[in-house]
Amino acid sequence: MTAATPTSSNAATRRKPVALVVMSPDVFEAQFDGERLQRLAGLAQLPEPVFTDDLDDPTLAARLADVEVLLTGWGAPQLDAARLDRMPKLKAMLHCAGTVRGIVTDEFWRRGIRASNVAEANSVPVAEFTLAAIIFAGKKAPFIAADPEARRIHGISARRYGELSNLGRTIGVVGFSRVGRRVVDLVQQLDDVTCLVSDPYADPQEVRAAGGELVELDELLPRVDVLSLHAPALPSTANMIGTRELALLPDHATLINTARGSLVDTAALEVECASGRINAMLDVTEPEPLPADSVLFTLPNVMITPHIAGSLGSELHRMTDAALDELERYVADVALSDEFTSDDLQLSA
Repeated sequence: MTAATPTSSNAATRRKPVALVVMSPDVFEAQFDGERLQRLAGLAQLPEPVFTDDLDDPTLAARLADVEVLLTGWGAPQLDAARLDRMPKLKAMLHCAGTVRGIVTDEFWRRGIRASNVAEANSVPVAEFTLAAIIFAGKKAPFIAADPEARRIHGISARRYGELSNLGRTIGVVGFSRVGRRVVDLVQQLDDVTCLVSDPYADPQEVRAAGGELVELDELLPRVDVLSLHAPALPSTANMIGTRELALLPDHATLINTARGSLVDTAALEVECASGRINAMLDVTEPEPLPADSVLFTLPNVMITPHIAGSLGSELHRMTDAALDELERYVADVALSDEFTSDDLQLSA
């Protein structure tokens, strides 16, 4: 977090806003245990019910009329004009997860409501997952493990998927996002690594400080052993890795996607992976999930996981804690750490 967090004792001396948690029941149960509910109650007024997943419930009229702060999460409904009309006192939405694209609307911004999320906290497990994927890609471990023939022979001979090494690798990172920055930093642990970064909006000095080298995408692609995607899903990034871009990758390169499936042309990837020329490790796909008959499910040089890189299990509490830190800042009337505007959403996930 970039902003200082006020102490709980200081926050407690200030007016406590009326708050409501809005997310699906299973997410609420996973993110708000007794300890975190107690902290929330110390920061805000919490008339019953503490949470809802239905802002259209007519029995909540009085409850919604007094709400000043929403703590939203996965499963929260879109905040359109009709729902916002039921919350005339709403001043802030603190999102207990990453992207809010499915929640905020033009009407939300028109009313001047403040917004914050915990995408920084959620970037931690995604970057950790990506580092593990990069290291496994170097040894081609997932592909050998999925190949009945290759996994029975000595590693030195199991080279149909490329050289088995993590020494002197070149890693390509597309998107100097929160996750992308962390990945650039984490891969510095590898010996003699070169990290190339492609992002038209990145500051070359910031990339260099993180350990990367900013280059154009067409320069990056032919040089990498591993290509890791961390760009947002925007109209301008749809299918940004297509037939032409995949053809630029060296033989046996591995594509890793822990960002959004829409960044990759799935049909083009199917062709390249089926040929055996390149490998892929996909935590996200387009569509998601893939059709049951997709060839990608049958290829040993493709590892597919069901969107598990982001916060799960105990990692969810890290996101809740970050959102409660933001609420504490809001109560203390200091700058929010991860506040964003409608303009910021034009370039982020």
